Amino acid sequence: MAEDNLQRKLGLFPATNIVVANMIGAGIFTTSGLLMAGLNNPLLMLALWVVGGVIALCGALCYGELGAAMPGAGGEYLFLSKLYHPLFGFLSGWVSFVVGFSAPIAASAMGFSEYFCRAIPSIPDWFERAGIMNQDVTRTFLSVSVILIFTFIHYRGIKTGALIQNILTLLKVALIVFLLLAGFLSGKGDINNFSTGGGVDSGFGGWKTIGLSLMWIMFAYSGWNASTYLGAEIKNPSKILPRSLIAGTGIVMLLYLGLNVLYIYSINPDDMKGVISIGGLAMGNLFGNSADTLFSLLIAFALFSSLSAFIIIGPRVYYSMAKDGLFFKSVASIHPKFQVPSNSIVLQAVIAIILTLSGTFEQILTYMGFALGIFPILTVIGVFKLRKEQPAAIRMAGFPFTQIIYVATGVGILVLAYLERPVESSIALLTVITGIPAYYIFKRTTKRYKT
Repeated sequence: MAEDNLQRKLGLFPATNIVVANMIGAGIFTTSGLLMAGLNNPLLMLALWVVGGVIALCGALCYGELGAAMPGAGGEYLFLSKLYHPLFGFLSGWVSFVVGFSAPIAASAMGFSEYFCRAIPSIPDWFERAGIMNQDVTRTFLSVSVILIFTFIHYRGIKTGALIQNILTLLKVALIVFLLLAGFLSGKGDINNFSTGGGVDSGFGGWKTIGLSLMWIMFAYSGWNASTYLGAEIKNPSKILPRSLIAGTGIVMLLYLGLNVLYIYSINPDDMKGVISIGGLAMGNLFGNSADTLFSLLIAFALFSSLSAFIIIGPRVYYSMAKDGLFFKSVASIHPKFQVPSNSIVLQAVIAIILTLSGTFEQILTYMGFALGIFPILTVIGVFKLRKEQPAAIRMAGFPFTQIIYVATGVGILVLAYLERPVESSIALLTVITGIPAYYIFKRTTKRYKT
């Protein structure tokens, strides 16, 4: 692998914040109503959120061990390339490029504009009455603007970007904690909601529903590996990187469980089914319409923060790929003043904006969830290989149980989700397969360039 030229400036606090900010996004604020529609049981839904958190913690322990042994930029790309073959690393980076970061950036930006316009409808209404643009165009304009603003911020250096990210994450977590306290102390919910509802369909159909539900939940937990992508910029990575993964994942797991308990406490399960803006409905039930508006702003703010985290992390993957001659050579360029992979940051913004303008938001949850579930499984299996080849490397607790739990549940979720949603899952697989010829094209071009 190529040597990194990035500077180690990030400590435990910003590294953990990046994990938290990357995880808390659209998933927790949109999926619970969809989950209830299929599961029909609030306690089962809570149990699956716990299972998802345990799986994410197992993954964090595994990635902590890998990150301490290989503290470079790129995360899975770096791990898979060193553990197996550069082709596997490239394919994970390829999926990250199309699905892992650009698509969530677009989704977060679109989610931000939707919730922002819901909270302050006078803005799109004014633009429409003035004949400037209709409401759909206003939402698209806001989405693209947010992407451009945060691309500009993170283009100007990791230190400035990390500071802004720290502030956004702290405020987001503080607001969620405040909301949880206010919601439970209001006393206007109904504890009987937890014992209401039926269950999933009997037989294999029920298991497929559970598998798809877990895949959606794991998308909400995605980001537990975030700080590994910044391994080349973390101080003392052998200690700080694993701690940031475990601490960040643990914090988010507690917040997710708290929010879902609040959703059920404030909403009858039948009323919850299929509702996307579940948070607004919960606060509206507890405190009235003004709280619905306030919580919609909070969701918009949370998506704002997670979008920022995606923009920080993604370019480090493409940078590492380009450094190894497996991506466009210009993407490996480091800005002489700001010391960031500037061309990589710009390229990611372009792809995210194209996805935003395409308007393909439907089914993106399943597509992203399936595609993003493949390579972490291979990476976690690599811990066995790492321990065999590097017996002196740092050991994390739980071996081999954490690896077995993550791999077994990961494979099961993908199989069940594919059987439940074959079209979106097949498109995700096709995305991976198209990376194989791309790898050899880049490799041949690089070889020709060197000779």
